[in-house]
Parts: sequence; structure tokens; C-alpha cells
Amino acid sequence: QVQLVESGGGLVQPGGSLRLSCAASRSLSSFFSMAWYRQAPGKERELVAQSTSGRNTKYAESVKGRFTISGDNGKNMLYLQMNSLKPEDTAVYYCNAFVVAPYQWNYWGQGTQVTVSS
Repeated sequence: QVQLVESGGGLVQPGGSLRLSCAASRSLSSFFSMAWYRQAPGKERELVAQSTSGRNTKYAESVKGRFTISGDNGKNMLYLQMNSLKPEDTAVYYCNAFVVAPYQWNYWGQGTQVTVSS
């Protein structure tokens, strides 16, 4: 069983920065991809940033140039550096890990709240 535990959320003013962390219970290299998703009130969960095979990254258009996904294999940690935060970034942020063997499965963390407000 894989466990993902997010931390680092909180209240920040517009223009500020936060770094989210996700602690995984096993090596990041054991996952096909890892990602951050978010869900705002009344909206569907959306992909924010994804790293596939530890090399290829993908970002939502709304966060390109502001957010950076990274990982530390030695610590089994995934990060999301968020800069120039906007009120529309307010959401619960979820860590995701996707495996393809022995079957395809998505693992999710419990989420961490990010609120951008003055």
C-alpha cells in the first residue's frame, strides 16, 4: 500500500510563494508518474503539474512560469514550488502517484489547503 502525505499549505497573500511537499512511502522511481492536482470549491479536480519517469514535466497553462514540480529520490519527496500566487490558485492541492504494474492505479494524498487572499 502506498501512502502519500502532503504538507506546506496555508494562507498567503497575492504575489507570495509557498512550497508544497509530498512524502511518499516508497521510492519515487517506483512510480510511472507523479503529479499535483487541485480542486477549488464547486470545481472539478484539475492537473496542475506532472512529472513522468522523473524526466518529462507538464504544467497547466494557468501555472506555467509560476509553479515548478520537482522530486528528491533520496528522500522520497515530491515538491511543488508556487510563486506569484493568485487568488484563483486557492484550492485543496493533492499529491498523486500513478503506477502501471502489475496494474494501473492512482494513489492520492489527503490534500492540503492553499488559500491566496489579502
